[in-house]
Amino acid sequence: MREITLDELRTADGREGRPAWIGYGGRVYDVTGSFLWKGGVHEARHAAGRDLTAELEDAPHGVEFVERFPMVGRLITKGGST
Repeated sequence: MREITLDELRTADGREGRPAWIGYGGRVYDVTGSFLWKGGVHEARHAAGRDLTAELEDAPHGVEFVERFPMVGRLITKGGST
């Protein structure tokens, strides 16, 4: 499985033609093709290119919504794990 650093995730912000990726639960998902993530923003509250694990705990939908998107890889920190 591909390992993705926080710096790499930050570049996938959905702006200026870049892909829109989000981190959740130690994984990175590609939300680029979703109309709900146009321009890398969801519901004017959540931005792509970040680990949204804590933010999505309060979302009205469960993890199954995020897991519908293609998984790009595993999110790692400088220490080598999430």
